[in-house]
Amino acid sequence: MASIATQSKAVIDYIDRARRSDRRTLISISGPPGSGKSTLAEAVVEQLNQRAQDSSHAALLPMDGFHLDNELLIQRNLLQRKGAPETFDVGGLYELVVIARTDVGDIHYPLFDRALDRSLVDAGLLKANTSIVVFEGNYLLLDAPIWDGLADLFDATVFLNPRLEILEKRLMDRWLGFGFNAEQAKRKVFDNDLNNARLVLEHSGSAGLILGEGE
Repeated sequence: MASIATQSKAVIDYIDRARRSDRRTLISISGPPGSGKSTLAEAVVEQLNQRAQDSSHAALLPMDGFHLDNELLIQRNLLQRKGAPETFDVGGLYELVVIARTDVGDIHYPLFDRALDRSLVDAGLLKANTSIVVFEGNYLLLDAPIWDGLADLFDATVFLNPRLEILEKRLMDRWLGFGFNAEQAKRKVFDNDLNNARLVLEHSGSAGLILGEGE
């Protein structure tokens, strides 16, 4: 597979072509779980800030902050499906993207705390002087109600498209790394993660830049 350095250069070149002068430039990096989108998004933001010699020039906004609370998922019998589209506050995410485009001041947004397994309201801060915002998440191009309105709000869209067997190995390694035993990790991967991965791969809209295709 292409290295993070190669992929991040391709994304930055793409961002440079899509830059706005009248407002913040909004980018989405999406793909199935285990595709490496979080790592890529972090690398892109870091390199943009290093190039600008300004730590606030670009910012990363993860979609994970819009996970619904576990208590609500239990009420809806969705806890075992956590990470699926219906377990996110897509309306709140949509509103944040709109605000990021139009609001010139500081903006607070939620962040997901993996240790606590819940979202923390207003834990993130998008500064007024940030000119490039990179959103990352599984479903930013999903062809489903509300989700499908997001693409038009972004100035550039990136999609990571690795093979399922690559995702399977990465996801197993992820859950084992979190301390799950082999049987628990398999249930996580095969009962939920790979179902979500197939949904993303089969039902995402077109992106301006596709990475990992055929790898």
